[in-house]
Amino acid sequence: MTKETQELDVLQGTAPRVNEVKRFFRVFLSRGLVVFGLVVVILFLIIAAAAPLISPYEPNKQNLREALAPPSAKHLLGTDYLGRDTLSRLIHGSRMSLMVGLVAVGIAAVVGMVLGLVAGFYGSWINLVIMRVVDALMSFPMILLAMLLAGLLGGGLRNVMIALGVAMIPAYARLMCGQVLAIRETDYVMAGRAMGSSNMRLMFRHIVPNAFPPLIVLITMQIGSAILAEAGLSYLGIGITPPTPSWGAMVNDGFPYLLTNPLLSFFPGVAIMIVVFAFNMVGDGLRDALDPRLRGML
Repeated sequence: MTKETQELDVLQGTAPRVNEVKRFFRVFLSRGLVVFGLVVVILFLIIAAAAPLISPYEPNKQNLREALAPPSAKHLLGTDYLGRDTLSRLIHGSRMSLMVGLVAVGIAAVVGMVLGLVAGFYGSWINLVIMRVVDALMSFPMILLAMLLAGLLGGGLRNVMIALGVAMIPAYARLMCGQVLAIRETDYVMAGRAMGSSNMRLMFRHIVPNAFPPLIVLITMQIGSAILAEAGLSYLGIGITPPTPSWGAMVNDGFPYLLTNPLLSFFPGVAIMIVVFAFNMVGDGLRDALDPRLRGML
């Protein structure tokens, strides 16, 4: 049965119904790249959580006698210009990347969803004011706005997370507002309003659960974007401050040695690429699995 035939059956009301959980996992795990991305994300989470246990050395321990050592049995990925073990710093850098990704996206999602919910539900001048502020923020590219905020706040883990979180708010506010504008006119919301349900009940009982699936996809994809943006800020020197291990800072530290020891920048660069790709693939799989046009189909 083709996708077009299945969609036609749904429109005609003849499509067989299936368990939603089974359908979700079947669609989500149907592509090899999505499964690969899920495996990488799980490994990334395990490595970040167990970094102190699996790291062979202290990430900031210096040994100038072994500076710029090539990969060996003692240092599997070599050492940097201060003799610090590259593998250990790579492992501990995953914790910083994960923390930045989760916290920054959490800030953006919570604030953006609240703004979009209020703007879409109440409309009128409230919608006008909130959306014009959001439009003003969206006029700046996300990474440029994050650079501006990080420069004003100063470096450091906390300020980088705040800067990235604020820079990503417009995407969540716009998406949530659009979802709310469509859902608030549906029959079940109108029926709840006619029955005397309060605005808070309508918003959090009926609107938010139905508006959330597209936001899950955006959250997953923007974790990867936040990790990449943090790496860019750290590379430029306005991100996480040394000696805290950061993948972007490691790429920057290896830049002067690209011709003599390119592995210093290569390993963290590959780590960033793989993790960001994995989160994007998981988000792509979630988008397919949560597609309402496929809901209820075999």
